[in-house]
Amino acid sequence: MEASSDDARLGFGKMGYGCKHYKRRCKIRAPCCNEIFCCRHCHNESTKDRHEICRFDVQTVICVICDTEQPVAQVCSNCGVNMGEYFCVVCRFYDDDVDKGHYHCEDCGICRLALHLFFDLACYCT
Repeated sequence: MEASSDDARLGFGKMGYGCKHYKRRCKIRAPCCNEIFCCRHCHNESTKDRHEICRFDVQTVICVICDTEQPVAQVCSNCGVNMGEYFCVVCRFYDDDVDKGHYHCEDCGICRLALHLFFDLACYCT
C-alpha cells in the first residue's frame, strides 16, 4: 500500500503545471540575474534586461507544489513530488511530457528529442 502512496506523491500534479515550452513541476532560479522563471526559454524571452541563461549554470529550483527552493534534483526535498518525469542532472532539464522521447546526447552534451521516430531530427553529431 505504501508504494502506491509514494507513486501518488511522485505523480501529483503531473502535466498540470509549467509554461508554453514545458510541462514541469518546478521553476528555475536564474543564476545570472537571480530571478525565477518557468524555464530557460521563458528567461531568454523575457523583455526585462535581455540576456541568455546557460542551462548548465542553474543550481536552484523551486517546487511549484510546495514552493520550496532547493538544489537541482528530480524529487522535491520537502513534499516528495517528482518535479519532472524526465530529468537530466547535466542539463538541469525537467519535463513531464515523456512522449517527446527526451534523451541526453553525450556527443552534443545536451538533451535532445527523438519524437519516437527512431532517429533524432536535430542531432547530427553522430
